[in-house]
Order: sequence, then C-alpha cells, then structure tokens
Amino acid sequence: MFFNHYVSALHWRRAAKNLATGLILFGASAIAFGNLSAETIKVGALKNISAGPVYVAQERGYFAAEGVPVELVFFNAAQPIAPATVAGSIDFGVAALTGGFYGLAGQGALRIVAGSLREAPGFQYQAYLGSGRAYEAGLKAPKDLGGHTVALTQIGSGNHYMLGLLAEKYRFDLKSIRLLPLQSNSNDISAVTGGQADATVLSMTAAIPPLIAKGDLRILGWGGDETPWQNGVVFTATKTADQRSDMVARFLRAYRKGVHDYHDAFTGPGETRRDGPTASAVMAIIAKYTGLTLEETKLSIPYFDPDARFAVKDILHQIAWYQSQGMVKPEVDGNAIIDKRYVILLP
Repeated sequence: MFFNHYVSALHWRRAAKNLATGLILFGASAIAFGNLSAETIKVGALKNISAGPVYVAQERGYFAAEGVPVELVFFNAAQPIAPATVAGSIDFGVAALTGGFYGLAGQGALRIVAGSLREAPGFQYQAYLGSGRAYEAGLKAPKDLGGHTVALTQIGSGNHYMLGLLAEKYRFDLKSIRLLPLQSNSNDISAVTGGQADATVLSMTAAIPPLIAKGDLRILGWGGDETPWQNGVVFTATKTADQRSDMVARFLRAYRKGVHDYHDAFTGPGETRRDGPTASAVMAIIAKYTGLTLEETKLSIPYFDPDARFAVKDILHQIAWYQSQGMVKPEVDGNAIIDKRYVILLP
C-alpha cells in the first residue's frame, strides 16, 4: 500500500511539474504573440534635422513604450510624402508643408495632427545659399535674389513658399526668379556649384559645410531670421485619423515626449536658441540618424514648440499664397485640414 501511495504521489508531482511547464510556455507564447501584434508605424521624413524629435523619441524608446514601434522611411523631397501617406505606404508624414500637401488635404484626404519645426529668429535651419561666383558678382543677401536662377527640389515646395515670403518682404517680383525644380537636395547643390543656378534654399546636409569652406557655396541668410513661418507639421490620412484614433493618440504622446526633450536641449528663456545640459546627447542622436557630424548638426538647429503647437493663421496664410499661385483650389478651407481632436493650437 505504501508503494501505491508513493507511485500516486510521484504521478501528481510529475503532473504538477508538467502543468507548470505548460503555463510557462503558454505565458512565453502569449508575450511573443503580443510583441508580434504590436503595430509597426511607418513615418515618412527627410533624412535631415527636421525629424529631430522623431529620432529622439525612437532612440529613447518612447514609441515602443506606447506600443507603436516606428520604422522611418526617408524621402528625397517633402512633396512625395503627402501622396505616400494617402496611399497608405506610410502612416504619418513629418515634413514641410507644400502645395501638394494642401491640394490633397483640401480634397479631404489628409489631416494635420501636430506641429513640427518652425523657422524662428535665431534658429538656423533653412539657409539661402548662393554660389561663390554669384556672390562675387553681387548676390550678397536674400533680398538680392530677384532676377536670379534658383534651384528647388520642386515647384510648390516649402522652399518655393520661402521665396514667396521673401518677395513679399522685399517687394520684388517672384516671377523675375527663374526656378529650376531638380527633385532632390543633391541635385540643387550640384546645380549651384556647377554654374546652372545662382542660388538655392536648403537645410544643412553633410555635403554643404565642405563646399562653404571651399567658397563654392555662400550662406546669404537664414530662413528663421528673414522669413519666419510654420515650416513643418505631422500629418496622417483622414481615414487613419478617423478609424485608428487610439494609435494616433499613442503615436502623438510619444512624439511630443521627443519634441519636449529636443526643445529643452536647444531652447533657453524667451524661446531663444541656447544649448542646455542635454544638447550634446540630443545632437548625438540626430547625427546618428542624419549622417551629419556634431558640428554640422549644431550649425542648423530649427525651433520646435515644446508641445508641438502651431498657429492657425500661419497655415491660412500659406494656403492663400498657394491659391494665389494656382496650386491650390480657391475653395480649400484651412480650418478643415486641421484635426482639432489631436492638435494643440497656439493662442
């Protein structure tokens, strides 16, 4: 009888061990399944400092912590990011506002859900660049661009709008500028250094500082000092904003954490440019994603509002300008493009 009781107890111990093992394996499978089921969010951007807070949020795990791991998809110009978002190739665009964006948004296909970079005085991001040859011939400042040939990525790009703001400020005829739409920043640089164009408007890339040092390019001025404006926003497809609100909210929470870290690293009292104690760490993250050196990164830091806010009046002015150029239909309503479920607006 003792033997039978012993065998029975042994069977129970084995059964309990097998059950515990099964529960552990089940738990591990559930965790693995949970990881596999987490949404991978594709974010379209240019491979430059304009997506700085996204790099910070990615590197510091903010997206992963919200259950929305991010895959960055880089483009050569801002214009194609909007149609890629509408097509579903990417989930969010973090890019400059363009005529193409407003055209699609005006049809109801896109919505702005947060602010991104802003051209602000004292912050150096978009530079008006002239060739060494044109500089020696008298092209010394942005106000002198009337009558010159300017290379741009695309007609209707944010850089095109910046030239429009410059024409408004200095009262020269925008039509006097011969525009060369060349599809990429590298093509723009080649056109200026090769003599096909007198100037361009670009953010800093790894190729530019050596050309400035050689005298092939000259910095004529900075967009933030000459023509402040809301350069970029975060946008998504209207369908995404309507049907995946939880995902959008989680993405924006993580994004705003990255924006806050970025802002605090580079912005001092009165929203002026001042590098704080965390600036070196944030610049190292940006340099990792852009291929810029730390010195090149430091040279071209744009401004970000700490809460990713923006002014509606700035968006409305942009739409009016694109409408005046025949690139956006007259009936497009800027207020309808801004998704007030998600955005935080400046007072």
